[in-house]
Formats: sequence, structure tokens, C-alpha cells
Amino acid sequence: MNKLCDFVLGRKRCVRMLVILLLFAGGGAIGLLIPDMDERNAYPGLPGYEANQKIMETYGNGGYERPFVPVVTLPQGQRADSRAAEEALGRAFDQAAEKADARVASYANTHDRAFIGEDGRTTFGLVFGGPVEQGGLPGSALGEAPELGPLLVDAMRDELPPGSEIRVTGLDTLATGSDAGGLNVPVKLVVTIGAAIIVLLHVFRSALAFVPLLTALVAVPVSFLGLLAASPFIAVHETTVIMLPLLGVGIAIDYALILVTRWREEEATGHHGDEAVRRAMATSGRAIVFSAGAVAIGLVTMVLLPIPLIRSLGVGGMMVTAASALVSLTLLPLLLSSAGRRLARRREAGRAPRGGLEREASAGRFWTAVARRVVRFRWLVAAVSGAALLALSATALGLNLSVPTTDRLADSGAGRAGLTELTGSGVPSGALTSFDVYVPRGTDADAVADTLRGTEGVHAVAAPDGAEWRRDGSAVLTVLPGDEGGSAAGENTIGRVIDQVPDGVLVGGNVTQQIDYVDVTYGAFPWMLAALSLVTFVMLARAFRSLLLPLKAILLNLLSLGAVLGAMVVLWQWGWGTEALFGIEPDGSIGTFVPVTIFAFLYGLSMDYEVFILARMREEYDRTGSTRAAVVGGVGRTGRLVTCAALVLFCSFASMASGGELDVTIFASGVALGILIDATLVRGLLVPAAVAMMGKWNWWLPAGIARLLRVEPSPLREEREEPAPVRGGEPPAVPEPGVPAAAERG
Repeated sequence: MNKLCDFVLGRKRCVRMLVILLLFAGGGAIGLLIPDMDERNAYPGLPGYEANQKIMETYGNGGYERPFVPVVTLPQGQRADSRAAEEALGRAFDQAAEKADARVASYANTHDRAFIGEDGRTTFGLVFGGPVEQGGLPGSALGEAPELGPLLVDAMRDELPPGSEIRVTGLDTLATGSDAGGLNVPVKLVVTIGAAIIVLLHVFRSALAFVPLLTALVAVPVSFLGLLAASPFIAVHETTVIMLPLLGVGIAIDYALILVTRWREEEATGHHGDEAVRRAMATSGRAIVFSAGAVAIGLVTMVLLPIPLIRSLGVGGMMVTAASALVSLTLLPLLLSSAGRRLARRREAGRAPRGGLEREASAGRFWTAVARRVVRFRWLVAAVSGAALLALSATALGLNLSVPTTDRLADSGAGRAGLTELTGSGVPSGALTSFDVYVPRGTDADAVADTLRGTEGVHAVAAPDGAEWRRDGSAVLTVLPGDEGGSAAGENTIGRVIDQVPDGVLVGGNVTQQIDYVDVTYGAFPWMLAALSLVTFVMLARAFRSLLLPLKAILLNLLSLGAVLGAMVVLWQWGWGTEALFGIEPDGSIGTFVPVTIFAFLYGLSMDYEVFILARMREEYDRTGSTRAAVVGGVGRTGRLVTCAALVLFCSFASMASGGELDVTIFASGVALGILIDATLVRGLLVPAAVAMMGKWNWWLPAGIARLLRVEPSPLREEREEPAPVRGGEPPAVPEPGVPAAAERG
């Protein structure tokens, strides 16, 4: 870090020109990336996805798309299986197919009485339209309902017998969430930047408040340059391009806030000019490097998954984190050096601004008081905060990643009326989650249909002979399950269908694809989590020269993430306060992408704050030899900083969660809530309580393990009985890896 700082300060013009070139190159990268963005949600290699792709390529509809279900009730005295009614229904559904460019299954073209209700006058059809744009992130449970329902009603009404009633239902028409037009990035960036300016003005109370913002405005375009470099190897999704500026502003401001705050502290304690910059870089600059590494490690989870969109988000997050750290460690020292010279001139003129820097000479009163009380009541604090987090984590065991069931969707409107009419006539609601099966050339489609009709849980199988269902020697069948696909029984039915079909026959459908996604994404997740924890442990053990501190950090991070997922269950499955906060009625399900994406983002961001706090605690312990002084001094010095940094990121994701697409709202609200829980309950209370409880064991690193890590050992030492007061004087630099602290050398 000292060499980097010397290079930057010794070649200011060169570094300044390099930053300007990177900024312009980043702007050009944005222009090159936008035309080539990938708008598809692809899941290559997943059987359900490959089946849906084959169905879509051959027939141009169905597959992943959920069916719309027109429900027709004939006038009293007429039956759907009469010749006249059958002909009228056939014409009506033919009109629907023509208007919607759809494939239709009904009693008229299947002669299957499963399409007629017990009353004989209620009948329905399945309308598989062409592909609709899947908004938001992957694993979307229900997206925006296209305006196909009214179109079908208009197309069919004139062909039905006079007095007939028609209502269109389906999962899409029952969906409670809606797309309000995407993220509207410019507006949300303005909200995020405005909130950041307010927080920074509160922290610095001077023009320095705009310095972190300047670094963020440089870091975001530079991150696009990294994304462009990665684009030959990954498909860059439009969601990544949209979300990257919102994430980048928050992270870049966080890093700059840390370094600027430490520089102000050094200036306040008598180290002026470039010396203050060097000392800030030796401490906070080093913490930024480890923090960026922690964020990158968390996002590796997303990069390793075989889902292009998730991988794109992970790479984008890593690029914006790396760019934020790079700009903070190059451009920011130049800005601080210039600010230091202005301060020196003002001092020489007798106009030194004392007010803003005096606060930096001592630890924050509020957080120092909080830390002292936490240390005093550490067992009680740990028990209460830990119990709250464990309770939320236990709630997360009820996480529902399935497609929503109809009992949790809209309880009024034409879609609900149609469903009520359908189920009231004895037709199971599972018909709304009907799914396609692709039968290739050379396989007897009728034999496959007969086999599936005898499968447990299957209500019916539609296998018409028309050109829309048989093409180029292949055939597509539609399975009507008795239970909805979002239920456990419905998923079991899909599993039995997959087991029953012969080799080469592909089972598609919306629910099938999502089941495959969950299996692939979360099946290997425990192994990835173990590898991630191991890498994090080694990195933090080197950073803090300790065995227990990194272990505690990992365990508390996992507990924090479990609590966030539990809070998501309360908010989005139980629906407590959801409508009041977001104006959205929850559907009882959380998108399949949400847990892994929230985990990847929050693991790194949470470890980010952990590194800042523990780095300062280690610094205080090396100076005083007292764990109590380390906790009080570390929290007192970093509490306000972490709170403000978290507030900036919270505002960034909160703005992302407001007024957007349902799945984006769920994801962004989860990250925002996680930041809030982590910065208060975990880092403000549980972390200092846990460090105080472990005492001298926090700082223990045996010689054998130290040799493996290539750092100096940290033997057990007796705690000082009377800890030194929280210092307001000279801050010693954090020792570099491999260099023992002054207290240990002495």
C-alpha cells in the first residue's frame, strides 16, 4: 500500500491522465455494450429449458409460456357436448387461435370430456400464445400479464351461442404484481445520489462531501470498461447494465467515505499534507483492498453458476467493486493531496477550519457509549440479538421458491371469476398450470399420451391432430395436472411424468423449468458455500492474524443472511406490511433467483463492514493490549462511518425497490433490508459483544498456522486489567502482512 501511495503521489500528472483516459474509455464501453446486450433469460443445459426451446422453435408458442384459460358458460339448457354447441365452440376457439396467433386445446378439437365441467354447460380451453418478454430477473414466478385476456374475449364472443358468458383466467391474469416500466434508472440514480449527498453533507459538513460522489461518477464508467473486457466470455444481460450504476454509486461512495474519513482523522491529529494521505492509505486503503476482495469472493458464487444472467450479474458486481476500489486508491489520494495543500495554505494564513476536523480527533460519542454498554452487558446483548437473528433464520426454513398457487393470487376481477366458475364445475385448478411435452419424430405420440393419461396426478392429456400440434413428424402434447404446479403435489406429478416418458421425449413447461433451475442452482450451493467460507477464512486470517476472528465473521455473516431470508418470508410470503411499504400484494412466493442473488451481494457487503470494524479493533488492540479498549475504540471510530456507508447503500437499493418490476422489487428490498439488519443488529451489537466475550482468544494465531499463511504469529497474551482510554492522538499504521505489530515486537 505504501508503494502504491508513493507511486500515485509521485506521478500525479501521469495518474490523473490515466484516470481521465479510463473515464473516456468507460464511456465508450457503455456505447459498445448497450447494442449487444442480451435480453433473454437463458438456462442452457437445463432439461426443462431445452424442452421449452425445442417446442418454441418448432411450434412458435407454448413451452415456457403459461396458458390463458377462457372459461365459457353456456345458457341454461345447453350442453357443451351437443353438436351445435361443439361447432360454435370450435369456431370461437379457432377465432381465438387466429387473433392471438396461438395454439389452442379445447373440447372441440380433442373431444376429451375433461374439458367439460360436471354441469355439462361449463367448458374451457387452453390458449398458448407466442413468447412474451420476461421482465426483471431470472426465475420470475409471475410477470406482467399481457393484454391477451380482453383480446380473447372479443375474438370469441360473437361465435358463441347467445347468452353465453366468457371469462379468461390463468396465472398471468391472476398475478398481483405488475411491471411499472422497469427500473427507470435515471430517476433512481437521482434519488440515490440525492440521498448520498445528504448523508455526506451530514458527515463532512464541507465541500469534501462531493469528493466521494466524484469518485463514484468515475468508478461507474470504468466498471463498464471491465464489463466490456469480459463480454467475449460471458453474455452481458441488460439487467446487469441497468443495475450496475445503482450498485456502483453505493459501493464507490462507501469506499471513498472510508478513506476520506481516515484522512480527516490524520489531519486532525497533526499529520498534514501528503503524510496524512500516506497514513490514511496505510490503514483504510488496506481495508478497502480486503473489503473489495471480500465482495468479489461473495460474487464468485454467482459467477460459478451455469445461469448466464446470474453469471452476468456476478461479473458486473465484481467489475464495479474492483473499479470502485481502483478509483478510491488512485484518484482519491490525488484529491486528498490537493485538499491537504489548501488546508495548509489556510493554516498559514491563520484561517484553518477547526470545526469540521475537531470531531475526527476523537471517537464518536454515541458509538463509543454504545460500545461501552455492549461490552458491559455483552452476554445479554449477544443472547438477545442472537436470538432475534436465529428466530428470523428459522423462519427462512419456510422459504417458498415455487410458482405461486391461485389461493395467494388476486381474489377479485375477471381472472378470479373465471377460476371460480371453472373449479365450481368440478375442473381442478391444476389446469391453469398445464405443461407441454415434446415428442420427436419416430416416437408414437398417441402411445405417449395414453401412458401419461394413466400417470398418477394427471387429469387429462390433450393430443389434437391438427397442424398446430403435429409438425415435421414431431408432436406436442399438453398435460393437465390435477394439482397446481406450485404445490408439492403438482411438482410430484411433473416428476412422475418425467419418469414415465420414453427417452428422447422432452417435458417442458413453466414449472418444469423453474424446478430444474432450483435443483441446479441450490443443489451445489452447500459445496460452493463451503469453498467460499474457506477462501474467506484464509483471507481474513491473513488480514487480522487470528483464527477466531475470521471464523466468527463467517458464522455471523451466515446468521445475518439467514435472518434476511427469514425477513423476506415475513415480508413477501406472509405479507406483513408489504402493501403499506410497496403498494404490492404479495403472492406467497419468492423468485427462484432471490436467495442466491441476495446471498452473493450481501455476503460481500456484510464482510465489507466486518473488515472495516475488525481492522480498527486490531489496530486498537495492537496499541493497547486490551480487548475491551479494542472493542470500544474500534466501534467508536467506525460506528458512524459504517452507519453512514450502509445508509448510502440502503438508499441505493431502496430506490431500486420502489415502483419497479415485482421480482426486482423483491430482490432490491431484500438487499436493502439485509444492509439495515447487518449494519445495526449485527455489526452494531452482536459483533462487538462476540469480540468482547472471546477476550484474548480473538488475537491468537499459532506459529504453525502463521507459517502456512506467511504472516507473523500472534501468541496468547494476558489482557490488560485497565485498558487505555480511547485515543485521540497519533494513529499508528496497521502493520502490513508479515510484519508484527509494535506491541508484539516490544
